[in-house]
Amino acid sequence: MNNNGLITLEQFIVDQESQYPDAKGALSKIFRAIELASKIVNRDVRKAGLVDILGSQGETNIQGEEQKKLDVIANNIFISAFSRSGEVCAVISEEEDEIHHLPKTENEKYIIAMDPLDGSSNIDVNASIGTIFSVYKRKSKSGTPTLDDCLQAGNQQVAAGYVIYGSSTMLIYTTGNGVNGFTLDDGIQEFCLSHRNIKTPEDGNFFSVNEGNLSDFPEGIVDYISYCKEKDKATNRPYSARYIGSMIADLHRNILKGGIFIYPPTTKAPNGKLRLMYECNPMSFVVEQAGGKAHTGECPVMDVETTALHQRVPVFVGSKNMVDKALAMHHATDKKS
Repeated sequence: MNNNGLITLEQFIVDQESQYPDAKGALSKIFRAIELASKIVNRDVRKAGLVDILGSQGETNIQGEEQKKLDVIANNIFISAFSRSGEVCAVISEEEDEIHHLPKTENEKYIIAMDPLDGSSNIDVNASIGTIFSVYKRKSKSGTPTLDDCLQAGNQQVAAGYVIYGSSTMLIYTTGNGVNGFTLDDGIQEFCLSHRNIKTPEDGNFFSVNEGNLSDFPEGIVDYISYCKEKDKATNRPYSARYIGSMIADLHRNILKGGIFIYPPTTKAPNGKLRLMYECNPMSFVVEQAGGKAHTGECPVMDVETTALHQRVPVFVGSKNMVDKALAMHHATDKKS
């Protein structure tokens, strides 16, 4: 704790590791890398309108999506930070087609999966964006990490979290023992504990879904959205619709306030749109550690067998009772057919 009574991210992690005799400090080094990189990205996001880092890079990623300049900048910043950590042997990123192998070190035990800048379509309009990350322990003991090392189910995550660059910059993470949030103090340039032991309400008042795709949604999801809009004092409906087109922004609000985020299968994207390893697994880990629920409609998100680096899945994630209700209505129409 510093002189102002604030607990910094580094102090918090060291204190947490001291509770585990087998801790070797590896996660501390990884989180120092995340902390440093996120501060640099935060700086670039803040000055984006003043320098030539807005707009398109002129290339597309493996998803076929146009890469924004800040996407590429953020990707390079995080990879550089992980390279220097001494604990990471490989990074898989939404912005890169293949595994990014890092220079060998003596203690390269971990693999990072990340979306370096989620919600990048909002960059040019100054809306909230963020970085999503998860940490896996490699399966093999040494040598160049393989595809099999990287293709792990979400339930194998060692840690996961996100950084949201909004009105304030926050880092939220879990190592499987609850969720804690840290806000960047611009004056001292330190992430300080601001949200201890975050708990998501079991019910909420927000639903986040792209209703522009309503005509392509399964019948049960259309029914659930109608349910969200119905007036019923007993269940505190209608709910408020909130959708910004950035999973990290919508879920951050719903984690704190209570709500549901849905990106269902559609006729155009029957396997969903969001990426399992870079978005759904890490956000599901955070949400479930906060007491929420994450599901694909077929099984828990983190139980999905990972078969490809850029695999996509549908997702229902947020307050437990809201997710259960959405799934029940989704499955009810399946039974009819």
